[in-house]
Amino acid sequence: MRVLVIKLAALGDFAQAFGPFAAIRAHHPGARITLLTTRPYAPLARLSPWFDEVWEDGRPSWTDIPAVLRLARRLHAAGFDRVYDLQTSARSSRYRWFVGRRAEWSGIAPGASHPHANPARDSMHTVDRQREQLEIAGIRDFPAPDLGWLDADVARFGLPERFCLLVPGASPGRPAKRWPAESFGALAAALDLPAAVIGGPAEAPLAAAILAAAPGSIDLTGRTGFADIATLGRRAAFCVGNDTGPTHLLAACGCPTLALFGEDSDPALCAPRGPSVAFIRHMPLATLDAAEVRDAVAALRRGRN
Repeated sequence: MRVLVIKLAALGDFAQAFGPFAAIRAHHPGARITLLTTRPYAPLARLSPWFDEVWEDGRPSWTDIPAVLRLARRLHAAGFDRVYDLQTSARSSRYRWFVGRRAEWSGIAPGASHPHANPARDSMHTVDRQREQLEIAGIRDFPAPDLGWLDADVARFGLPERFCLLVPGASPGRPAKRWPAESFGALAAALDLPAAVIGGPAEAPLAAAILAAAPGSIDLTGRTGFADIATLGRRAAFCVGNDTGPTHLLAACGCPTLALFGEDSDPALCAPRGPSVAFIRHMPLATLDAAEVRDAVAALRRGRN
């Protein structure tokens, strides 16, 4: 049996699909499972135990006709027996025509054999929505995903025994999702342990602002891969971050996580999920006081003890 799973982006969504990925693999132990994704997430997927192969050409521009045709031919030639469309977008639904109508399809594409037809699906949290979708397709067992494969040697960072993590970045195109770096700095200065700041190279100025307010902090921006982030999360006392991919990944890996939300995203739909997660929603996010965040961190830490 050949199974296709579609999950194109983004990192937070990808982390929240760990459970569905594990459930699909458990339901089809002998199948050859292919993941269709995009280049940024292919390395993470290839580390995992859930897929036999990973295709990273899952979102060509519709104007790039040769690339679209290559993907269409590849999907058609593979002879998939079943498709789990976990992206459930207009784009991914169109891929049903590429795969061919013979394949069973779990998703929202017209004519799907296992349609997720709940009219309230768009008001459900991502994790709950995907679980219901898979239940409709006959998957009833949802084992907790073992993330032991997501591990790295982080000794090179020279971190102290006790530290926390701050994630001050978020989508550059959605500034309302970012709590100001100066507020992160005020929080870091008030904590009883040093903070390590993580993010991509573009977040280096945010880290610099935090370190200016709390000189004992550590700048790890641009230095961490997916496995590094997961390993740091297992070692950290807690994480405070905006609604962005690394925050979701840290939560999924067990790091006690406080996520900060403003008007640009709704935690009822997309709050991080994990063993120890809390969130604050404040509108506008920029006016959230650092003292309120510090109190929420204290409550989160008490809950862990």
